[in-house]
Amino acid sequence: MTASPLRPLAALCFSAGLAASATAAGVKVSVTDAAGKPAPDAVVLLEPAAGKPAVRPMEPVDVSQAKRTFNPRVSVITVGTPVNFPNFDTVRHHVYSFSPAKVFELKLYSGVPGKPIVFDKPGVVILGCNIHDTMAAWILVAETPWHGLAGADGVATVAGVPAGSYRLRVWHPAMPVNTEAPAVNVQVGAADLALSSRLTVNASSP
Repeated sequence: MTASPLRPLAALCFSAGLAASATAAGVKVSVTDAAGKPAPDAVVLLEPAAGKPAVRPMEPVDVSQAKRTFNPRVSVITVGTPVNFPNFDTVRHHVYSFSPAKVFELKLYSGVPGKPIVFDKPGVVILGCNIHDTMAAWILVAETPWHGLAGADGVATVAGVPAGSYRLRVWHPAMPVNTEAPAVNVQVGAADLALSSRLTVNASSP
């Protein structure tokens, strides 16, 4: 796997508006890249402005390998969540990460490893295969239960956010390694909140 080259990163630009809904549902963020195109695989995090929220591990998550590709390419989980790495290919893979948030390796294997990997520290974990250098994936381990992953349209939805003050961060795998996503203060109330964010990198970079 080849590391992404470093790029200068300016502050994210946000615009916000209240959606028409009268019920407390959540926060929707439309993320575009530097070219103004939708940014799929962008991760949206909402962190309480005061204190840390209680965070529970999620149910086990799968990051599979098929056709020599990780699926999904990007995952967002909470601290303590176990992740399985099933291999559906006819060739063996050697999945690993050297990221500070989780250093591990699953040496050459087929099928499903006996035990999942527990991601017990927050941060971005870059996955690779020691046999197939073109394989790459990212897991963002979050310290907040309020997070979302943008689809092909660049829109991420975070549901069930209690009213209050939050720091909103947007991360994307095209951002330089070890770069912290800039935070923007947002106020969540009783109505749905619609936000837009523009990255300073191209979403197709990694």
